[in-house]
Amino acid sequence: METTEVVIAGGGPTGLMLAVELRLAEVDVVLLDGLPERTGESRAGGLHARTMEILDQRGLLDDLIARGRVMQAGHFGALPLDFSDFDTRHPHMLAVLQSVVERELDHQATELGAPVRWASPVAGFTQDANGIDVEVGGPDGTRRIRAKYLVGCDGGRSTVRKLAGIGFTGTDATMTGMLADVELAEPPAEPFFGRRRGAGDFSAVQFEPGWYRLVVQRHDLVMPRGATLTFEEFRDHFREIAGTDFGMHSPRWVTHYGDASRQAERYREGRVFLAGDAAHIHYPAGGQGQNLGVQDAVNLGWKLAIALRGNDFDEVLNTYESERLAVGARVLHNTRAQTAAQRPGAHAEALRDILGDLIDLDVVRHRLGLMITALDIRYDTKGDHPLAGRRVPDGDLSAAGGETRVYELLRSARPILLRLNGNRIPSVDGWQDRVDVVDALARDERWAVPGVGDIAVPAAVLIRPDGYVAWVSDEFGAEGLPEALGTWFGPAV
Repeated sequence: METTEVVIAGGGPTGLMLAVELRLAEVDVVLLDGLPERTGESRAGGLHARTMEILDQRGLLDDLIARGRVMQAGHFGALPLDFSDFDTRHPHMLAVLQSVVERELDHQATELGAPVRWASPVAGFTQDANGIDVEVGGPDGTRRIRAKYLVGCDGGRSTVRKLAGIGFTGTDATMTGMLADVELAEPPAEPFFGRRRGAGDFSAVQFEPGWYRLVVQRHDLVMPRGATLTFEEFRDHFREIAGTDFGMHSPRWVTHYGDASRQAERYREGRVFLAGDAAHIHYPAGGQGQNLGVQDAVNLGWKLAIALRGNDFDEVLNTYESERLAVGARVLHNTRAQTAAQRPGAHAEALRDILGDLIDLDVVRHRLGLMITALDIRYDTKGDHPLAGRRVPDGDLSAAGGETRVYELLRSARPILLRLNGNRIPSVDGWQDRVDVVDALARDERWAVPGVGDIAVPAAVLIRPDGYVAWVSDEFGAEGLPEALGTWFGPAV
């Protein structure tokens, strides 16, 4: 029987990101997918600021920026949201197809020793106190892999979730969206989102030279999951709502989706975890889905590594569900609200008029935009400091190795105790093998924190591998640091 430490089911962005995280921590990984090969299809089409920051933390962003197109604004229910004054190095969306993101992550996972094994669906599993036996199907029959943990990143119809007996509750679809990747004989002068007309709305965005993604959404139609949609049917629906078809031709992909919203009742069942669409599905409003899954993976990866390397330190694994289930529920909540705001009719029009006026107020625009971009997430890491539990700002630093910045320190995916501006608080005795200590000078006196404002650069920050602050102090002392180290990285040795 083959043995490994973690089996990941699902070779999409969530599974690939998790594989990268685990391999950076030198965890043995087997990455499985039931498909015979990668399809090249791209349901998702954009990255938000927090996901770009995460990819930057791992050195994976530059190539994606070169392949994508910066879009200064996002939207909430097809009402524009300007991101340009958000406190991040990436105050914009990046229009880049899921297939491009997958190729980047697939290359990195393969380089690190975790290539996807195709035509390898999870067929069953049994778990005990010491591990889990995963049954894997395929053309050559069933085989078994012995692992410590299994993570289902296998999509909205997740086999892992069903086998684990985890409920998937929520609301059924009330409308149908349709998309097609096509070439246009008469393209629009500018890209646009969500122009409303009749029983729906339509969009047109150019992702790469020569071809466009067209979307039409109808609130008077509910197509069942699994139903086929032909290019001719898509063109007819688009023309009926938009009044034109822009001379669309040469389709590369045509599909449909709905606004069904469901979330796993729990993200963990013993040694089984769920992430990405296996844990939550929702209407693709605001382009949050792929981002949510990648962030799930980065939250879970280091915790699995700590548990595996920390003498079965299991407590940290429970924080995956407590942190990410709440974030997923918030996304389902705001996408349902966006669906309501996009419905046709006088009532929705009145709502949109009022919401549009409110979005002109910076406080409202920031509240909605920081939620959509996930820049405002704050986990419960204890402490009253405004940085506690938030993502650490990417401040410029001068360190022993030269000029750098905070996110470059996170490339190794290890926890960091960052001591700033001559602070010499005690080192991490008992945790030396799990936490790196970095001394640096901050090039600025203040850091900008989204949703908070400017704060004085702290004396010391304990940064989790996912870039969130586990402990922070403005004093040249270590009060609370041992407790934080023990909570997140296991008992001292």
